[in-house]
Amino acid sequence: MLKMLRSTLGLFLVLTLITGVAYPLVVTGIARVAMPARATGSLVTRDGKAVGSALIGQSFTDAGHFWSRPSATGPQPYNGASSSGSNLSPTNPALIDAIKARVKALREADPGNAAPIPVDLVTASGSGLDPHISPAAAVYQVSRVARARGMDEARLRALVDAHIEGRTFGLLGEPRVNVLKLNLALDANP
Repeated sequence: MLKMLRSTLGLFLVLTLITGVAYPLVVTGIARVAMPARATGSLVTRDGKAVGSALIGQSFTDAGHFWSRPSATGPQPYNGASSSGSNLSPTNPALIDAIKARVKALREADPGNAAPIPVDLVTASGSGLDPHISPAAAVYQVSRVARARGMDEARLRALVDAHIEGRTFGLLGEPRVNVLKLNLALDANP
């Protein structure tokens, strides 16, 4: 019995070292060589300091910045540790109330804008952490941001157009705008 227990514990330790230490180190090493930015969290830096990740949305609430897609994480928005969708059906009164409140906030922030509000500005993504909005959602916000910053709308629209990312490999997903990168470019070009 003692011999079997000893060999079982030995096998447990060997497999723990292989699968719990060696394998993760090898995979991390390969990732750091093959794709260093992604292996470290796709961090976005400004002046040598990390200001966010290109993969996780951030909350922007002032009128002079583009607003992100709503977050489904709570109680802290865009919390990577609690990634999840809201799991509310389209007919759920809580979702309907949340959407109505978001529409109201968008209309109050830009009362002269009568354009239809893009759906991604009032609904959260499946993960609740989406760092992107659609080009339509960015364009919808141009007049508010331009007015708050005293900028020419055409110049701001050109900045939005320059930050539209195409489909992955030319065919996967939809065109999108990374809100953090767009706002950083906006801050760099007042």
